[in-house]
Amino acid sequence: MSEIKFDDKGLVPVIVQDAVSNEVLMMAYANQESYDLMLSTGFTHFWSRSRGQLWKKGETSGHVQKIASMHLDCDGDTILVRVEQEGVACHTGAPTCFNEPLYGSDASTMAVLPDLARVIHDRKLHPKEGSYTNQLLNNEDKRLKKVIEEAGEVALACKGHDKQGEIWEVADLIYHLMVAIEGNEIDMRAVYAKLAERRK
Repeated sequence: MSEIKFDDKGLVPVIVQDAVSNEVLMMAYANQESYDLMLSTGFTHFWSRSRGQLWKKGETSGHVQKIASMHLDCDGDTILVRVEQEGVACHTGAPTCFNEPLYGSDASTMAVLPDLARVIHDRKLHPKEGSYTNQLLNNEDKRLKKVIEEAGEVALACKGHDKQGEIWEVADLIYHLMVAIEGNEIDMRAVYAKLAERRK
């Protein structure tokens, strides 16, 4: 195993990523002791530069991070930790600490997927009158039929080489599949594990 290169203050940056969505949640620092605690407890621990002390993420809020995996970068000076996030990651109450736009837009990036998943989950917890998502969540037959229907429409658009139709129908299929995942409480980490078996 490669050796971690702590800086002259004995710290190493830690990037925390959601294990299911791959969304970047936060960035903090670890020293040797907090790193050792992560390995021994399975939960994220960091070193607070402002308070000058160790802290366990979510110790007071309950928004703990259970570690799924840890990786060291090629230079050995940054750690990537994938976690199962309980609650939200940011102290502001936001799901992720990275909310301040500086350049461009994430509208055409994969960042849309965790945002959409949160909306679908929120509809399940807090139904809205007239919500199409709630109609699907409340009717299993309709929910599952839409997955079949949209998959067929994707195939037809692809067969017809209809580029705009492909985009539209793939978006429809992804949305309806995400509603099915939420409605049937499918464990995506188990799905990923199954996909990993097919990664050859």
